[in-house]
Amino acid sequence: QVQLVESGGGLVQAGGSLRLSCAASGSIFSINVMGWYRQAPGKQRELVASITKSGRLNYADSAKGRFTISRDNAKNTVRLQMNSLKPEDTAIYYCNCDLVSSEYRVNIYWGQGTQVTVST
Repeated sequence: QVQLVESGGGLVQAGGSLRLSCAASGSIFSINVMGWYRQAPGKQRELVASITKSGRLNYADSAKGRFTISRDNAKNTVRLQMNSLKPEDTAIYYCNCDLVSSEYRVNIYWGQGTQVTVST
């Protein structure tokens, strides 16, 4: 069993910053990709940023220059530092892991989601 626990969401004014954290635990052999997705009301879930085990980064255009993703492979954690937040960043943010379990099965896991609200 694998669990992803997120923290760090909240309410912030436009131009402010938030940091999201996600910790993966359980029967994990290796985590290939860790990432953050978001879903705004009435919209599809979209990738915000991802990072591979080797450190290769991928950002949505909307996140480039404002958000920074990082991970700690030893602790199975991933963070998303979000700066210069805009009202359009308001969404539920989900942690995502593409991992190999202790039973050597590849699966994708999702966190429960954390609300980020950016006010004007």
